[in-house]
Amino acid sequence: MALGAELALAFVVVGVLMLLAELASPGAFIIVPASVLIVLGCVGLIYPDWLLTWWAPLAAAVILVPMTLVTMKLYQNLSPPAPPETIVATTLVGQKGVVKKEIHPGNLKGKVRIDHDTWSATSVSDVIPAGKKVLVTASEGVHVTVEEVPETTPKA
Repeated sequence: MALGAELALAFVVVGVLMLLAELASPGAFIIVPASVLIVLGCVGLIYPDWLLTWWAPLAAAVILVPMTLVTMKLYQNLSPPAPPETIVATTLVGQKGVVKKEIHPGNLKGKVRIDHDTWSATSVSDVIPAGKKVLVTASEGVHVTVEEVPETTPKA
């Protein structure tokens, strides 16, 4: 077997192995070089001497650009951008919660439940007893500053 044909077969085998690795670990971006190697290997199987010319690296570069773009689009469609799944402290400002443990001014021992998470809480000036509804006015790190939401009485 000629050197060009052996090289072409090696490209195909390595490309297929890289595709299998990509399937085992999606998002590793191995699909781009794998597809380039497979295309070069297939062309090399048809024209074995071609792989040993300066055209082969040029063809690899020409194949690389569209394959990169196609792969990026494919992954964007598989996993569209989404908002972060972790809560960033600044997103808590303006949200309402319920006091779970009494809150004292300047003390982080108070606890407030906002949505499904419990946060350490303090208030600016008032003691807020457990069970009261509060509004987050500031947030820093893993604690929030809250103020009591006045209870509205239903109109008769």
